[in-house]
This record gives sequence, C-alpha cells and structure tokens, in this order.
Amino acid sequence: MSWQPADKADCDSCEGCVGLEIKPRSRDLGGFSVRRILPVAECRAVGPFVFFDEMGPADFAPGTGIDVRPHPHIGLSTITYLFQGEILHRDSLGYVQPIRPGAVNWMTAGRGIVHSERTAPEVRAADATLHGIQAWIALPTDKEEVEPSFQHCSEAELPTIELDGVRLRLLAGRAYGQTAPVAVQSSLFYLDANLDAGARLALPSAYEARAIYPISGEGNLDGRPLAPGVMSVLRPGGAPVLQAESPMRVMLLGGEPFPEERFIWWNFVSSRKERIERAKADWKEGRFDAVPDDDEFIPLPE
Repeated sequence: MSWQPADKADCDSCEGCVGLEIKPRSRDLGGFSVRRILPVAECRAVGPFVFFDEMGPADFAPGTGIDVRPHPHIGLSTITYLFQGEILHRDSLGYVQPIRPGAVNWMTAGRGIVHSERTAPEVRAADATLHGIQAWIALPTDKEEVEPSFQHCSEAELPTIELDGVRLRLLAGRAYGQTAPVAVQSSLFYLDANLDAGARLALPSAYEARAIYPISGEGNLDGRPLAPGVMSVLRPGGAPVLQAESPMRVMLLGGEPFPEERFIWWNFVSSRKERIERAKADWKEGRFDAVPDDDEFIPLPE
C-alpha cells in the first residue's frame, strides 16, 4: 500500500478533490490472489464501505478454480460483482446461487451467516477466467444484529443510466436519479461506469464520502491522472468531473459515514469489540449455522 495527499495544483477546478490514493496489496485466499484496497491505516472506510477487493483477472486451467470454504460473517453486508467468470455461492440460509457478470449478490450477515464461494464443477471442467469486485458494507448500529438475508439481482433488474458516451449500472443505493433494488440499510451508492474515449461524467455530489476505482483505461479527475487499480478517495464537497482519455471502466462508490468506529477482525465487523470476541468464540465452538451440503470450513485464525 502507498498513498499520497493530493496536490491542489493538480486538481484546479476542485482545489484538490483527491484526498488520498490507495494502491492495492496482494492477498492470497488459498491459491487465489486478490488485490486488497480497503481497509488501510490511512483510510478505514469510504462511507459505509469498509472492505474492497479486486479479484483477478485470474486464469484457471481445466480442473482448477476457487474454493473459499465456509466461513462466518457478522455486522455487514457483502456485495459481489463480476466482470468475467462465475462463482457459486452457498450459505447457511440454504441459498445456492451462481453469480455471473452484470448481476449482484447481496448478502446481509446481521447477527451471523456462513457462506462458501467456489467454482462449480461444470465451470471447472474447462478453461476459465475470473475477474470481479467484492466489497463489504458495515451495518448501522441498530441493524448490526438483524436476521441474516440474501438477495440476488440479475443484470436485467439493475437500473441503467445512459448519458453522452457514458453507460452506468447502479449496483446498490441511489445515484443519478435512480434507486437499485438491493435492500441496503444505509445511505450509499455503488456504480459500474463505462465511458467512451473523450466522455465526461460529474460524480455524485450528494454524499460526504466518495471514491473512484478504475478497472481499465486511462482518464483523469478534474485533470488529475487516474491509474487502473489505484483507488482515489475524494475530499468532501464538490462535483469533480471524470474524463476518459481512452475507453474506460471505473467503479464509483461512497455514502454517509457512521458516527461510530467500526472494528474489523477476520470476517467480523462490529461497532463493539466484545461482539467480535463473542463471534470468535461462537465460530470456534461451532455455534454458527452450517452451510448445507458443504462440510468443510475455515478454522478461526490463531
């Protein structure tokens, strides 16, 4: 991870719209590497977003794939979104759902849920590529212990916004006059944006916390160059303009910060350290519900 404060001279029209740049760190998830962006010491969250991983792009030979064994979560929602490939989701509520490019899996852990993420046997039989984003969204304090739930939205169910040379898919929350069908618990927005070369897009201005994460292509934010794989966290206020210098794909995210600090340990998120300690004990002692038809599990880290 590395970061640098924005130089105001590089961002004239918004007087330094970028407050922090975050480069990814590689993390191995058992034979499969991800690029982890959030959290870092200098930026624990962007609004309610407390975790942000880019998965791949990774190529798998026949007979191989990902096998993230059953593991628990509390106090958050996860959102998984793919550009390429397929992941088979299973959880302790009994849901079995393949996720494919353009669709959204939204899983709310609340008081506790267990899930696995694997490559399905039929997908594993051939060459495959996997590329996507998984993010975690912390829950408000009064929602941290809600009943766990799962929601899948197909590509066709998600709002699309067509502007001049810009195509937006709203994955969660509200932005550009649209509302996604995902049942969010707080004020946020999350978008997949594709821009033609030369296209311009003013970022949503109604949220205190915002960030932009380029996936591919070249562009700038009010004249400040953007690099794929580097998250730019914006200063509050204003409506900085993204301009694509080549065909460009970016993720836009943000929302309203919570007044209370959030603690993260392994897969657990909570506003209370003692709640995380209880979750650790519950997992170690086998008190979480199991994922049907999947007897494996990831042990509690020591």
